[in-house]
Amino acid sequence: MTIAEGVSFDLTVIWAFVIAFAVLVYVVLDGFDLGLGMLFATEAEGEDRDVMMNSVAPVWDGNETWLVLGGGGLFAAFPLAYSLILPALYAPIIAMLLALIFRGVAFEYRWRTTRWRPVWDVAFIGGSAVAALAQGITLGGLLQGIDIDKPGRAYAGGWWDWLTPFTVMVGIAVMVGYMLLGATWLVMKTEGPLQERMRRKAWVLGIATVVFIGIVSLWTPFLQDGYYSRWFGGWNIALAAGVGIAVLAMAFGMFRTLTVRHHDYWPFVMALGLFVLGFAGLGFSMFPYIVPVEITIWEAAAPRNSQVFMLVGAAVLIPIILTYTAFSYWVFRGKIIPGEGYH
Repeated sequence: MTIAEGVSFDLTVIWAFVIAFAVLVYVVLDGFDLGLGMLFATEAEGEDRDVMMNSVAPVWDGNETWLVLGGGGLFAAFPLAYSLILPALYAPIIAMLLALIFRGVAFEYRWRTTRWRPVWDVAFIGGSAVAALAQGITLGGLLQGIDIDKPGRAYAGGWWDWLTPFTVMVGIAVMVGYMLLGATWLVMKTEGPLQERMRRKAWVLGIATVVFIGIVSLWTPFLQDGYYSRWFGGWNIALAAGVGIAVLAMAFGMFRTLTVRHHDYWPFVMALGLFVLGFAGLGFSMFPYIVPVEITIWEAAAPRNSQVFMLVGAAVLIPIILTYTAFSYWVFRGKIIPGEGYH
């Protein structure tokens, strides 16, 4: 291997982690936002809905930055993967983008009118639900594999290949997980009866999330031979057991802190931990494939000069975005007071 090949290898791996990091940050930041939107349907119209929306009003519109970074990074750093994944998953991806637009418009317009506020509330709830479901279906469609004409390096499947029992199940699992994040976020940001209701909902949603994690974990290895050998081949089974134990420990910590009234922050942190563990498990299943299990990150990578050029920009922009995001959450930390807020 030459020095140039070694550098190209390193850059490809770096870009894979940059995109994975962007997707993880998006899931962490926008997950509780979408979950809050779905929980909107469980609360009566009035002050509680205003408090819920004000809890994310200062920060929600910055979350999609990471989605753009992940999608743009995939297009720029792994163009072959982009050209294969997008045609296979056009329908759920378009549904997700339209839903995010609807909920974004609803977010702003519901404060501008009283007569039409119920309509915008429905748009906010529906947009949140469709976006979360579409994201889960997209993930499931990628995990179950994409039919590829490898000699021609083109998508060879049909329009509806993404719609299977597995993808629908993953879509529902993501919806439930996002609602768990939303409930624990509101435990952290609110007080009084609303907070107590969210504690109770977080218990139910937490149990459902752990069950779905178990179902996805047991189903995924049987989707592709590569998954099965990755998790159950040799000593890897010990790693699988370790991840399972870590998930149960994180879940126990979340439920324990939900019962302790002065621990308002820890349930949200533990719920995020469940997502991070799940994301790490998915990454372990897929790596080094970017289109499981057909195309590796090296086969899909852009030319080395393009990777270097983009990495310089990413090295400047990502710390700036992280700093701005952290500063925003720091400025708007603390509990939301009814009758006061961003709007």
